[in-house]
Amino acid sequence: MRMVSSIAHAGNWALGTFSPRSGQVDQAVFPGLIRTDRVLGLSARDALGNPASTLELLERWDSVLPVLDALAETSPPGDWIPLEELDVASPVAPRQVFQCGANYRTHVIDLAVEHHDPADGRTVEQVRAEAAAEMDARLEHSPYVFLGLPSAVSGPFDDVVLPRDGEQPDWELELAAVIGRPARRVEVSEALDAVAGWVIVNDLTLRERVLRRDMPLLGSDWVASKNFPTALPTGPVIVPRASVPDPSTFQLTLRLNGRTMQDESAKDMIFDVARIVAHCSQVATLLPGDLVLTGSPAGNGLVHGRLLRPGDVMDATITGLGTQRTPCVAEAS
Repeated sequence: MRMVSSIAHAGNWALGTFSPRSGQVDQAVFPGLIRTDRVLGLSARDALGNPASTLELLERWDSVLPVLDALAETSPPGDWIPLEELDVASPVAPRQVFQCGANYRTHVIDLAVEHHDPADGRTVEQVRAEAAAEMDARLEHSPYVFLGLPSAVSGPFDDVVLPRDGEQPDWELELAAVIGRPARRVEVSEALDAVAGWVIVNDLTLRERVLRRDMPLLGSDWVASKNFPTALPTGPVIVPRASVPDPSTFQLTLRLNGRTMQDESAKDMIFDVARIVAHCSQVATLLPGDLVLTGSPAGNGLVHGRLLRPGDVMDATITGLGTQRTPCVAEAS
């Protein structure tokens, strides 16, 4: 973890997970409210039931939300800890991670061009037009969603450990919805009511492992390509949905070593957040603390011809949700 002096976020407060900066691994983490550069610990608050984690708060989100609002406004200055004295962990430990694939129009079209074989006789313009038509047709069906493993989640300032046997590690900045109440078979019109807030996730991928070339009929292998330890940097904070009620207003930007690689509006989504959450609830029961990832915009490394390597630093920002900074290191042999 790295020292952070402030986190810019929308709204009056955000929710996070913190620990004292003592350098000792046995230091207990605790949930806290953050107001830019100060943190209010929540684990010893009787009004909240003395929660040990943000998950405990998310499980009672509707009832604790007004209490959190009040604490942010009325807690005396002496109760707040300077952020620079704390480490910042992932703001949530999800039980389920739902990942929506191929959900940004420009991204999908760019990938179609990238994988285009000129020998098939089509021009680049024809490939783009066909991919665009396919995206329009997809709206008549459902989002493409698969599951990730919670063990891949890491903090917003932790090292990303690139697997020593990985060949094409790539970035995928994504907006994630954090679930705040159990949800099963919710309608699209009610889906956002199940969302407690928003968080940044970088959904890293080993591109060479996406397709099972030894068993092409089985298609994609998302377990092998997306679940190595530290493959899901998450955070720095959860911003309540009330602070940003319309997720289409988000702008997603990822910089690699200072160079902008992704910079796109959430308006480019094919299926909006409500459609994705509603779809996931038709398949499974969404639980408080679950992450619903909504896809990555154009600008992944495969298209740039520049994949991740040790020494790289990624800065991932979504407007109003802060910024995560994750250096890449090689896995020890």
